[in-house]
Amino acid sequence: MAVGKLTGAACVHRFIYIVDRISATVGKAFAWCIVLMTFVIGYEVFVRYVLNDPTSFAYDISYIMFGTLFMMAGAYTLSRDGHVRADVFYRLWRPRTQAWLELVLYILFFFPGVTALVVAGFDYASASWSYQEVSSASPANIPIFQLKAVIPAAGGLLLLQGLAQVCRCILCIREGEWPPHLEDVEEIETRMLREQERAEQSYTMPGGKRDGGR
Repeated sequence: MAVGKLTGAACVHRFIYIVDRISATVGKAFAWCIVLMTFVIGYEVFVRYVLNDPTSFAYDISYIMFGTLFMMAGAYTLSRDGHVRADVFYRLWRPRTQAWLELVLYILFFFPGVTALVVAGFDYASASWSYQEVSSASPANIPIFQLKAVIPAAGGLLLLQGLAQVCRCILCIREGEWPPHLEDVEEIETRMLREQERAEQSYTMPGGKRDGGR
């Protein structure tokens, strides 16, 4: 019986890891949009103010790249627990209490909302592809039907990552602690704070006594 439970937990951990890797790969791949957007905007600034010859495509390319980056990074951010949360009380609760709250919120709000995004986004993208929609914001007539396809794709990735997050909640409820996230880049302040907390924990022995480095 114990072996069966261990195997089931291991499968859930494996599923979370695979989904996290998918979200990370997609997020990091689309992060290159910011490089292209920076190049296009820099080029536009140069030709507009130095050569007095502005382009007709810079605006379209910039919002297409930013919109694509914003949408496709959603699952990646969710996998890193990076979305904004009002955690005034949340951070003070035990992991099991946090997990129960998140599980309820995922079921009541997250999955219905993201499912609606996928369904509506698919219809929206299908209509756009059917007549090969182009941008009406500039004379360049840049094709934007590809951008509309990003909406259901991003929603699908969010649904997949949401399933992984639900599995995290279930594991936390069972085990009493959150499964670890994949290591990634982080702000220097965050890393320094974490290292300081680890140092304080290692310096303080159980019962409030000091180790003294021995």
